[in-house]
Amino acid sequence: MVRPRVLLADDHTMVVEALRKLLEPEFEIVGTVSDGRTLVSVAPGLKPDVIVIDIGMPLLSGMDAGQELKRLIPRTKLIVLTMSEDCESASEALRSWASGYLLKKSAGSELVKAIREALKGKSYVTPKVAQQLLDQFVRNPMHERNKELTPRQRQVLQLLAEGRTMREAADFLHVTPRTVAFHKYRIMEEFGLKTNSDLVRFAIRERVVSQP
Repeated sequence: MVRPRVLLADDHTMVVEALRKLLEPEFEIVGTVSDGRTLVSVAPGLKPDVIVIDIGMPLLSGMDAGQELKRLIPRTKLIVLTMSEDCESASEALRSWASGYLLKKSAGSELVKAIREALKGKSYVTPKVAQQLLDQFVRNPMHERNKELTPRQRQVLQLLAEGRTMREAADFLHVTPRTVAFHKYRIMEEFGLKTNSDLVRFAIRERVVSQP
C-alpha cells in the first residue's frame, strides 16, 4: 500500500526530528526544509501529498510560502503547525491556503488526525484556535483589514525586520538599494511607522516574522 507523502518545513531541528518519528509509521517523509524560500523551491519537485508548515520560518515566512505553494501545487494539502495562537494568523491561513491549523503544544495525535482529514478534503483546526475563531466571528462577522502589504513590500519588510541592511536586502532580491528604500519608506508612510523599531513591531504584527 502506498503511503501518503509528507514534507516537513520547520527551522527547528529537534521539532523536525520529533515530527519525523511521529509520522513515519503511517506516512512517507519525502524531505525536510528549514526556510520558506527553500520550501517553495523544492516542494513542486517532491510532489508531496501534504506539507506541514511552521509560520515563523526565515527568508520567507510560512504565511507567504503557503500562499505561493497554493498557486504552484494546488492539489497538495498544507497544514500549519506553529507556536502562534494568534487568531488573525489562523483566519488568514485557513481562508487563503491552509487545510489545517495546529499548535506545537497540541498532542501528536492531533497532527496525524489533521493529515488524515486533509487527505479526505476536509479541514482541521485545533480546538483552542477554533474557539477563538468562533468568538471573533460572533464579535465581528465582517472583520477585514483595510490595508494590505503587496508581495514585494512583504519581502522587503521581512528582510529588514530580520536585521539585513538595505544593501543586503537589495542583493538578496536582485534589485537596487534605492528600490528597497522606496518600499521601506512607502510602508512606513502608509502604516504610520516612525522608526526602525516600529518597522520590526509592525512586521511581527503582520506575521511577516515571528516574535523572538
